[in-house]
Amino acid sequence: MLNRTLAPLAHKPGKIEVKQVSSSALKNGIPVYTLKAGSQDITRLEFIFKAGMYYQPNTLIASATNNLLETGTKSYTADEISEGIDFYGSFLELNVEQDHSVVTVYSLNKYLSETLKFVQEVICEPSFPEDEFNLYITNKRQKFQINSQKVSVLARRNFTRALFGDNHPYGVDVQETDFTRVNVNEIRSFYNKHYSPANCTIIASGNVPEDTETLLENYFGAWQGAPKVHLQIDRVMFQKGHELFIQKDDAVQSAIKVGRLLFNKTHPDYCAFQVLNTILGGYFGSRLMANIREDKGYTYGIGSGITNLVHEGYFSISTEVGADVTRSALQEVFFELKKLREEPVGNQELETVRNYILGQFQRSVDGPFALADKYRNIADYGLDYSFYDRYFEIVSSVTPKQLQDLANTYLREEDMLVCVAGKKD
Repeated sequence: MLNRTLAPLAHKPGKIEVKQVSSSALKNGIPVYTLKAGSQDITRLEFIFKAGMYYQPNTLIASATNNLLETGTKSYTADEISEGIDFYGSFLELNVEQDHSVVTVYSLNKYLSETLKFVQEVICEPSFPEDEFNLYITNKRQKFQINSQKVSVLARRNFTRALFGDNHPYGVDVQETDFTRVNVNEIRSFYNKHYSPANCTIIASGNVPEDTETLLENYFGAWQGAPKVHLQIDRVMFQKGHELFIQKDDAVQSAIKVGRLLFNKTHPDYCAFQVLNTILGGYFGSRLMANIREDKGYTYGIGSGITNLVHEGYFSISTEVGADVTRSALQEVFFELKKLREEPVGNQELETVRNYILGQFQRSVDGPFALADKYRNIADYGLDYSFYDRYFEIVSSVTPKQLQDLANTYLREEDMLVCVAGKKD
């Protein structure tokens, strides 16, 4: 009979090997990275462009350009593209990030060539029809107006603006007037400058067929375009913390963002700080959850983390609480930061967090698409696979004293920006 009063034995994970990509290039110079794994006859192709919001001359340009790629091309209408890709059981996904824009296609291997016929047109021959552009802007504006009523959105927008400033690409935010300013000529100009072989990387993952590179060469090898984009913006200067309040008279809750400029995964303290962050607010058993959700009952959820951007990085704590307990919740947040600075983390808590992080890492390398994501998570920052060896080693060996030192360096109350959107309590 199983004794349910006893917890199962915990086993510390051994060294985790991450399957690596192979690399090649098309004749026009597009690098192709292939991660062949898995048993399902499905391939994912990611076309990654230096065309994220960091590169846009004005707001809305990057997202509009990427999302309008599939609304019409030289040979196909939007309906024909959608129906053609659906007919072969494929799926097309368009995403815009701070630093990159990505066109992703999932395809059955036996129909990869037929699917790429449409993808090639979407990427290389978009027409950006005026009527589709107008419809997109109208829908985008409506979503913007709806989201602008949410305290969580208001807090996030104002938090990043305060961190980076109004003139930095990471801090600039959309305004209502931008929807009347943007036009389709700006979209075409941005496309011509940023969507080219020199600004493109392809990652193929899954049970990738042997002829995939030949297919890519046939469809994309002759593609020509603008030269590589070079954009260098001055690093953001760190500023001491302060408080920022955004009034929302009809708000039932207040959204809280607490944080500071920090670093991304290229920094030598990144791996150890991830352990410290997990203890603070990086998983369901964290101190912030135990205090502010479980003990005080101020929120359904609270968390913390590092946001990695190619050129910057920042730390933040996020939650939503009742307006009447906003100040109390903030006091508890700073109580937990102070505790990390003044008291070493206990060995049992640290061991629990180590096992959690390493277990999550094991889960994150399960399957070909996840392994391809692991490659991109380092390649975007100019890192190689030795990063994961270093990550595993530091998580396994970091000491309570080292974590306390990190807390005293990076988690000082006077350095924290506090941003609250809601109603004054």
